[in-house]
Amino acid sequence: MTDASIFDAGLTARAARVLERCRARKLKIVAAESCTGGLVSALLTEIAGSSDVFERGFIVYSNIAKVQNLGVSEAVIDACGAVSPEVARAMADGALTHSGADISIAITGVAGPGGGSPQKPVGLVQFACGRRMGVIRNVEKRFGDIGRGAVRMASVAAALEMIEAALDELDAAT
Repeated sequence: MTDASIFDAGLTARAARVLERCRARKLKIVAAESCTGGLVSALLTEIAGSSDVFERGFIVYSNIAKVQNLGVSEAVIDACGAVSPEVARAMADGALTHSGADISIAITGVAGPGGGSPQKPVGLVQFACGRRMGVIRNVEKRFGDIGRGAVRMASVAAALEMIEAALDELDAAT
């Protein structure tokens, strides 16, 4: 039996490089995932030896899970909606607060095929990446109505990009 991956080789190789960069700095990663349903966590743990870098993942698909597991304010969800920069930032912050990790990645979006609106169409995904004792950065992506699986996989790639950018910032600061 072969050891097949659900992820393409390029994405897996990028994840391995992210883990190695974190390992070299003795940094741990936490993921807070909504629309990706754990795919970022799955990608990172696809790499043998990832347990020394990947601290944990929170799959917070429902609003109540975001509140209970990450401490996201119900008022923020009510005012801004679950797919908003504010909620993504609160998820990233909550993941750091509720873990021992140094870097957090948070993803919340509308993967489709339904659930979109004119203001928040299918394919809209909000990301936030935080560092302990650092800033939380937001990125908004509009992938379009490219299909549920494609939105989710594009979100995984974008999440890796954000972690890479956070590591680049740390490298530049030292």
